[in-house]
Amino acid sequence: MSNMDGLTVTECKRCEALCVSRSQIVNGVGPADADLLFVGEGPGANEDEQGEPFVGRSGDVLDETLREVGLDRADVRITNCVRCRPPENRDPHKAELANCRDYLESEIELVDPELVVTLGKVPGEHLLERDVAVTGEAGDVTDMTVDGGPQPVMICVHPAATLYDPSQKETFRKTLEKAAEFTDGESGQKRLGDY
Repeated sequence: MSNMDGLTVTECKRCEALCVSRSQIVNGVGPADADLLFVGEGPGANEDEQGEPFVGRSGDVLDETLREVGLDRADVRITNCVRCRPPENRDPHKAELANCRDYLESEIELVDPELVVTLGKVPGEHLLERDVAVTGEAGDVTDMTVDGGPQPVMICVHPAATLYDPSQKETFRKTLEKAAEFTDGESGQKRLGDY
């Protein structure tokens, strides 16, 4: 794991196609001890350009919905299954997901969140290693094994789904509301509300 310094992947050449299509490695952002860790699929064009996950329209939806449920982006950690932009924003291939899996598991292990929230089908299926019916299972919590112990994982629709299908907005908000119950209220806006 010499390519990783703490939570940061410093260099990686495991996926030839992704090395060609990326302009940079997009690492996770947010507190290293966050209660909630959101996991997306992989960086898109905006993320690749800015070096941060979920900064495009999907990121706006995520930020806005976090605020609606009493959280702030600064309170949570956000990362992806793969850290490099796939060509033409295609889904990462199974081999690419596998190549990046140890980075993701190391991040989960180091952050040790109360809850991992998968944003969309790819991260849900990748982490839980089974088929996932995202809309039907949104809000469901299943344990995965990290470092020999259980790690609760909540399935959630991707924020982009709410842009294409407005009926998903309520599902997304309710899932984030349920996820917020896993926080200790010690950070960000919740702390501000105590004063």
